[in-house]
Amino acid sequence: MKRSGDSEGEKRRKRQRLLQELGDQKIPFLGPPDQGYQQLWDASYSGLALRRSCSVPPELHGRVQAGLLTLRRKGCLLRDLVRIRERDVFTVVSRTLLGEPGHTYRYLDTRLFAIPWHSEDPDVKGQNCCDPDLRAACKALWELNTFFCSDVSQLKEGDRLTQSAKGEAKQGEEGDTGSKHSDDSKNSEGGDSESHKSEEGDTESKHSEEWDVESKHSEEGCSGSKQEGEWESESKHSSEEGESSQVKPSETGVSAGSEHNEGKLPGWAPKAISGTQTIPAGLGAKGKPVAKMKHSLSDHHIEDGEEPASGQGSSQSSPPPVCTGPVKFNVTLLNYMDPAAMSQLKEEPYYGMGKMAVGWHHDENLISHTPVAVYSYSCHNDKGESSEGGSGEKACWRIGLKVAWDIHTPGLTLPLESGDCYYMRDDLNSTHQHCVLAGETARFSSTHRVAECSSGTLTYIQSRCHEALSNLRTDLETGSHSLLALLPTTLQHCEEIHNEVEFEWLRQYWFQGQRFARFCSWWTRPMEQLEKDWKLMETMTMLFLNILELEKGEVQEGEGRREMAETLLSALTDRHQQRQTWRDRCHSSLAQTLPPEEAPVDRPFWGVDDPSMPLPFDLADIINRVESLLWRM
Repeated sequence: MKRSGDSEGEKRRKRQRLLQELGDQKIPFLGPPDQGYQQLWDASYSGLALRRSCSVPPELHGRVQAGLLTLRRKGCLLRDLVRIRERDVFTVVSRTLLGEPGHTYRYLDTRLFAIPWHSEDPDVKGQNCCDPDLRAACKALWELNTFFCSDVSQLKEGDRLTQSAKGEAKQGEEGDTGSKHSDDSKNSEGGDSESHKSEEGDTESKHSEEWDVESKHSEEGCSGSKQEGEWESESKHSSEEGESSQVKPSETGVSAGSEHNEGKLPGWAPKAISGTQTIPAGLGAKGKPVAKMKHSLSDHHIEDGEEPASGQGSSQSSPPPVCTGPVKFNVTLLNYMDPAAMSQLKEEPYYGMGKMAVGWHHDENLISHTPVAVYSYSCHNDKGESSEGGSGEKACWRIGLKVAWDIHTPGLTLPLESGDCYYMRDDLNSTHQHCVLAGETARFSSTHRVAECSSGTLTYIQSRCHEALSNLRTDLETGSHSLLALLPTTLQHCEEIHNEVEFEWLRQYWFQGQRFARFCSWWTRPMEQLEKDWKLMETMTMLFLNILELEKGEVQEGEGRREMAETLLSALTDRHQQRQTWRDRCHSSLAQTLPPEEAPVDRPFWGVDDPSMPLPFDLADIINRVESLLWRM
């Protein structure tokens, strides 16, 4: 949904005030070894809960980790070619979707089609859509999903850490990974607050899902043909808009870089707890002053969250709506990340937390206030050798969290051992943002979520096809077709479904090439049936056009006929433009770099002389005919 001009203007002014207030400073953050860490977690990140690896059943670890390695070995984890600001880019991470049969998950103009859990015996279901190894891998992830559904429902208010004594001992050992503030970035770009403001006004705001846009662009191979300075200039234009937070009226006049503000940030001070010393809000780990911030906020990608009604973005700010019934995660988005294969990982720019594998974001397209559960598995190589034991000196993966729209509350980092799980509960995902900070070993993550699938299941789109085709009469003897109702509203409804089937399902599916069918055939027959239904809708559009072009007949002259013509013209124009966009995407330079089995397929597509198709692929001439018809009315 597009924001109004007034709303955008107010947000821009708010960002400018915050940039002035922040000046050249970095925002503090705390890791496990820092004083005040637990108080900060309880006060501002209470929706976060951690389950240590040692408290998860060992047999479940074994099946899940073997399943993840199987999925990678079979080629199921692939980089997605997604759409951001009318540009195609590859995701940095490789991923795939598992979930309830017939479910999809949509992000960045890309629809992922879930490989089913395979939670039931295939002989009972009468479906044998993949080989036994892949079926066992999917079932292992379903078992993990079942564990998460039960476990997250049992967590009580205030539960923060679920671990054994072994896990408690290890937390102290992980202290060194709790990341201190970095020194001035060697790659930073200078600029005063005035330049921040001018660049801020030129950027556009758009949420993206789970990675850093600039990192993606730099990994696309584009930088190989550019000088470094040229690439940095281009990446500025493609970067997301700088983040802002709410500012109290008394704080808006704080000038950037003033002596009074040097090395300090006004804001959060944890409550004193007996036996625990608090740290000043303006000091980082070990009480060091906040490092200078040379990076321009508007030069770095960090997604904006919606402004919380409470003004603080805390997960404790107001009681969130309670979801009725037990939690049921319906999909998991699997990710694989290998730092050795990730070129030019960016430094986290606001807190100095370290290298980011996934940029700041909210998980999107979820049922409001439902939890997210994540399983983290680190390994040395494709054989699945664990990162534990001899790799103790290697830097571990971490999660970074921050309150959205807030430069005063310190950030939080959470180190993850292989097999650790964490939950984002209540409204944490909507009021906060999180990022993934790269370790030194390869990592899988299984992110279980309650996806908003009201218009994203096979059952849904099949019912939509039934609605449209119920207006088509077929003569059983001759096989000829005719339309039952000619009301403009009915015809408009049918044409909207026609476009939805073609562009939200058929072209989305085939744009991802043959990669689904080559390791799981579950979607093959449903998509074939959708294409047959879509072809009948092409026939309905042809009948619609024929009726309009009759000099006299079923449609009365006047406003009714004009309304029908305008309805058809709007649907055809949209269809023509979208077909050209998808055709361009399928033949783009990035698409051509993919191997044949992964390359996008421009389907449905047919030539001008194809006798099986009622209308041409290129609708320019048809559009001209309808426009001419309207002109004569």
